[in-house]
Amino acid sequence: MTPILSRILLVSSDPAWRQQTLAGFSQVLMRYDNPFGLTFSSEASAQQALHAIEQDGDIQAVLVDDSLSSSQGKNAATLLQTLANYRPELSLYVLLEQEDSPHVAHFAELGISGYFYRAEQDYAGWFRILQAEIADKAATPFFDQLKRYVALAKDAWHTPGHSGGDSLRSSPWVGDFFDFAGEQVLRADLSVSVPMLDSLLHPEGVIAEAQARAARAFGAKQTYFATNGTSTSNKVIFQTLLSPGDILLLDRNCHKSVHHGVILSGAMPVYLDSSVNRRYGVFGPVPKHRILQAMTDYPQAKVLILTSCTYDGLRYDLKPIIAAAHEKGIKVLVDEAWYGHARFHPALRPTALECGADYATQSTHKVLSAFSQASMIHVNDPDFDPHVFRENFNMHASTSPQYSLIASLDVARKQAVMEGYKLLHRTLHLAAELREQINATGVFRVLSLEELLPEEVSADGILLDPCKLTLDISDSGFSADELQEVLFERFNIQIEKSTFNTVTLLLTLGTTRSKVSRLHDAIVRLAKEKRLPRPPLRLPEIPHFSRLLCLPRDAFYQRGERVPLCDENGAPNPALVGQIACDQIVPYPPGIPVLVPGQEITADIIAYLIRLKKAQKHIEVHGLDQTIGEECLRILRQKAPNQAAI
Repeated sequence: MTPILSRILLVSSDPAWRQQTLAGFSQVLMRYDNPFGLTFSSEASAQQALHAIEQDGDIQAVLVDDSLSSSQGKNAATLLQTLANYRPELSLYVLLEQEDSPHVAHFAELGISGYFYRAEQDYAGWFRILQAEIADKAATPFFDQLKRYVALAKDAWHTPGHSGGDSLRSSPWVGDFFDFAGEQVLRADLSVSVPMLDSLLHPEGVIAEAQARAARAFGAKQTYFATNGTSTSNKVIFQTLLSPGDILLLDRNCHKSVHHGVILSGAMPVYLDSSVNRRYGVFGPVPKHRILQAMTDYPQAKVLILTSCTYDGLRYDLKPIIAAAHEKGIKVLVDEAWYGHARFHPALRPTALECGADYATQSTHKVLSAFSQASMIHVNDPDFDPHVFRENFNMHASTSPQYSLIASLDVARKQAVMEGYKLLHRTLHLAAELREQINATGVFRVLSLEELLPEEVSADGILLDPCKLTLDISDSGFSADELQEVLFERFNIQIEKSTFNTVTLLLTLGTTRSKVSRLHDAIVRLAKEKRLPRPPLRLPEIPHFSRLLCLPRDAFYQRGERVPLCDENGAPNPALVGQIACDQIVPYPPGIPVLVPGQEITADIIAYLIRLKKAQKHIEVHGLDQTIGEECLRILRQKAPNQAAI
């Protein structure tokens, strides 16, 4: 196991003091236990300190000497503010020259961890405080408690039925699952009957403490752990903020859980058409002017939800959009399922919360080190009602949560705080390196932000997450499906997603140089095969959103009538035109609903679905009803309750 290293940086323009202090800490290190690997280094100026912080991800704390300050304390304060903005997870201390320093009140506004007085030269005391600070940041209250309980080896007279793996361990039939899953995972699969492990539905102990630490780490007022993924997290927030009939503004390209949340909440959605790059089949953000216009057109809207970043890594310039929403009293929820790592590297910030979002949901499992389904809900809403939220949360959460998922969230937060910057720095470097290597093949090409951006949002300040690489494979001679299969079968590589002429690679904290080398080798080999380029292909243009004729909830919960998509001649069925859809119809790719419950069915929509089914065999169309043996749409023939176009 790699030893822990925690570097403490001293910043002082006094060379004699730096030398004396480093020598004092060296003496302390010989006398005290040092489980967190504290080492000490120094820099003479703010500029040198900033360079060190940028290059050295092992720096955990910075001690800034008050001697850097002018008579107003501005130089030290400026450095401390810059450090806090650049790496908010750092612990910052000030070394004061005098007990009655006039700068203390000013420094306190910066969220300083503490102060030391130079004249005391209490190196042992300073060391103990710094070590305690590192220990506190690195604590995982829930995971530690889970380990303690498992170590107690209590006999289980409670659920789950495998009883810590005892039903599996010696079985001739399923003993291989015990070996595969591992004893500790099975011992940690426990019941809510264990009080010392707290309750996810009513946390007051170690889960509450773990959530509070996550809130501090991600810049939230409150954070909640979710074990049903961001899909459930979005639904919980919708039900908390929206009542039946309330209007919300949402990106048509949002995750299907958002559309499900619309149904459950009984809200009336205003769908905003996404921008689209037709050359690559990539759907981007909603144009800023369209969002701002919707706020003007629907001043009674309660909530705006946006997805940032998108699956392909496109992220909004959120700050002006959120500010405009707040001016009109609209709450903002940002689905950051693919962007939970952003807080921990300045190249990826600002986050949604830093831009003023009231709520952010993150799939901690997607880009950080939590288990699948483990997500977080971050809250900064000044009007937040914790009781109402908790009631809605408990409506969706299991009363038997998987404790390993909760532990993984605790651990993912710890890693992000203690080494997130370091690992992301490596990931970003590998991403840049891989981009150059792929482009050098002359066959495969990583698309730039400008190439990915739909033209209508080119001036909207959209940025790209560099950890997501989208490859144009048009000149390779492979279809996306063929390339995925070849990478998997011949090179043991599984990619994230594809369109008809692109594949997307996701780089995370777990990306290693070895993996990059293997992928590069595979791409080079395939490029040398020099297949003939395939003819250009474009997806049929998705129809614009028609209109809602009733609340999605009212349409979805009706039994409806099944009407075939095609007539007896295989042509679009005219009987569907003008009817109301009861289901959500979603082609994958691109993953955007063509129909949502309550939406009017038009001739263009029917023709689009039939073209997809006939021309694009690799595209799945979710939501079509095949109960009667042919593909049907479930429709609401009778006039719907509260029918009113919006």
